[in-house]
Amino acid sequence: MCMAKEAKLPEAGQWPDRIAPWALLAGAILSTIGFLMAFLYAGPVNGAAVNGVEMIGGTMVSSKLLLSQKIFYFHMPVAIVSFIALAFAGYYSIRFLMTRQARFDTCAKVGMEIALVFVICTMVTGDLWTRFEWGVWWTWDPRLTTYLILMLVIIAYFVLRNAIDEPERRAAYAAVISIIALIDVPICYMVTRLIPSSIHPVVLREGGMTADMGMTVGVCMIGLLLVGFGLYRMRFRQVRLAQRMQAMKDQIED
Repeated sequence: MCMAKEAKLPEAGQWPDRIAPWALLAGAILSTIGFLMAFLYAGPVNGAAVNGVEMIGGTMVSSKLLLSQKIFYFHMPVAIVSFIALAFAGYYSIRFLMTRQARFDTCAKVGMEIALVFVICTMVTGDLWTRFEWGVWWTWDPRLTTYLILMLVIIAYFVLRNAIDEPERRAAYAAVISIIALIDVPICYMVTRLIPSSIHPVVLREGGMTADMGMTVGVCMIGLLLVGFGLYRMRFRQVRLAQRMQAMKDQIED
């Protein structure tokens, strides 16, 4: 008499999960240091200070340091982290379509969750930048428009996951949307170079950052990367533990 083969349980954790809390703590500390450096260490760029009284967005501003420069130190890093998270999600989505392994769908889903967090942070800091730099809350600048489309695609990803009950079909459709979101990433990045009329600055090409500015951006970048990594691993472990418990319940019921 043949015995039924025992179903393989999802793993309870991996070695990166042990360093995830420390990475999150280090990222929070570095991000805080970067915040202080932005206001206390990095000097203002030309045009960052208002001399006399000027009208900005319908408000009279007098001798006020424009916040757009300070927002930049966080706006660019969170945008880059969102791109990296989308790259991971797209990679695992491709792996799922090739292998149909549920673990890759979980990796992609968690990657999209982290990407959504950082995309929202990018949109919030971008709107603040737009308000203080250009005097309006929103403008249909090419990069802002393409990034808005990216955010809507990510939201559509989660709407679709909640609308389909069958696991494999849900994962397959979600993987396709994740790949579409990944395709939009280079478009968001390159649009200011492809459309010269864009009013969005091209920081790396145009330069203009002094050593103190570059150091501040670097500290914020490392800090937010560690935050993104820590959030990803902690969330992934939480999801896999939940899946493991569900699999154990199913085995007991069977």
